Amino acid sequence: MKNGTVENGVCSKESVDGSHDVWSCKDSDSSSADHLVVMVHGILGSATDWKFGAEQFVKRLPDKAFVHCSERNMSKLTLDGVDVMGQRLAQEVLEVIQRKPNLCKISFVAHSVGGLVARYAIGRLYKPPSIENVGNPSADTSEKNSCGTIGGLEAMNFITVATPHLGSRGKKQVPFLFGVTAFEKVANAVIHLIFRRTGRHLFLNDTDEGKPPLLRIMIEGHGENCFMSALHAFKRRVAYSNVGYDHIVGWRTSSIRRNSELPKWEDSLDEKYPHIVHEEYCKACDAEPNSVEDAGPDRLEEELVTGLSRVSWEKVDVSFHSSRQRFAAHSLIQVKDEVLHIEGADVIHHMIDHFLT
Repeated sequence: MKNGTVENGVCSKESVDGSHDVWSCKDSDSSSADHLVVMVHGILGSATDWKFGAEQFVKRLPDKAFVHCSERNMSKLTLDGVDVMGQRLAQEVLEVIQRKPNLCKISFVAHSVGGLVARYAIGRLYKPPSIENVGNPSADTSEKNSCGTIGGLEAMNFITVATPHLGSRGKKQVPFLFGVTAFEKVANAVIHLIFRRTGRHLFLNDTDEGKPPLLRIMIEGHGENCFMSALHAFKRRVAYSNVGYDHIVGWRTSSIRRNSELPKWEDSLDEKYPHIVHEEYCKACDAEPNSVEDAGPDRLEEELVTGLSRVSWEKVDVSFHSSRQRFAAHSLIQVKDEVLHIEGADVIHHMIDHFLT
C-alpha cells in the first residue's frame, strides 16, 4: 500500500492499483468494523470520486464501516461494457473479503453507470441458501442465510445514485437530448463510437447472437443469471434520483418509474436534508408488464420497470433547482468534488442516517 493518510480520526490508504480503503484510526473501532461498504464510481470516473462519501461513512459509523472505493474499472476501462466491468468488480470485492477475514456484512453504494456494474457484480457474487438448509427447521435460518449471501457476507444495503436502471434509450432518458426524437435516434446510432460496449448496453442495442440486451438479462433471477435473486438478498434497495438538471441520467430511469408514476414534489422543509424533496417506499410487485403497442424500446423499458419492481425499493428524489451549481446535479448528488459539490453533502448524510448496519 502507499499514500496512507490520517485526517480527523479517519485513516485512508491508496493501493498501487488506485483503490482507496477508508476506516477509523481508533484501534477499537477498526477491529470491530465488520461491514464492508463498496463504493463504485460512474463512467470515466475513479476511486477518488467517492472520497467525501467514504470519509463521511467512517466518521459517522467508525466502529461499523470499512469502506472500499473500487478502482478496477477506472477511466477508459468504464467503456468496456457493464458485464466486463461487473466481472472485474466481483473479483475485486472477493479480494477485499479475502484480506479482511473479520468482515460479516456487505453493502454497495454506486453512482451512475456504476449502479449497473454493481448489479451485475452481485449477480456473480451471489450464493443461494444452502440446499441442505432449505426446508430443514433445525438448520441455520438466520436472516443472513435465508435469502442467500453476497460473497459469503450478509447483504445489507444496495444503494444507487443517479443510475440509469432502465437504460438511456427511451424518450428523455438522456435529458441533454431534450426529448427530440431525431437527436435520440442519432445518439442511438453513434453511441458505440463514443462509449463503446458500455454505450451499447446503455442504449439497449446489444442484441448480439440473438440474445436480449444485457439490461433485459439482468432482470432474470434463475439459472446462471442470479441478478434479481442477488438484489432480493439485500435488506434494503435504495434509488436516489435527481428530479431535474441532471443532463446525463433522466429522473424516470434513475428512479425506476413509468412517466405516470413520477411524483409531484415540493421544496424541502427539512433543514437537515434541504435537497431531499420526496421519499417513498415501493413494495415488491409481481404484476405482468403493462400493455404496450410498440414492440420496440417502450416495450423493453416496460419490461425493465416490471422486472425491477419485483423487489421492494426505497426511492429518494433529490432537487438542486435552487443551487447555483444545479446544472452539475449529476455530480452534486455524489459530492464528486468536496470543494465544488459540497452542496450535495445532505444527500450523503441522509444515506448514512438511514443505513442498516
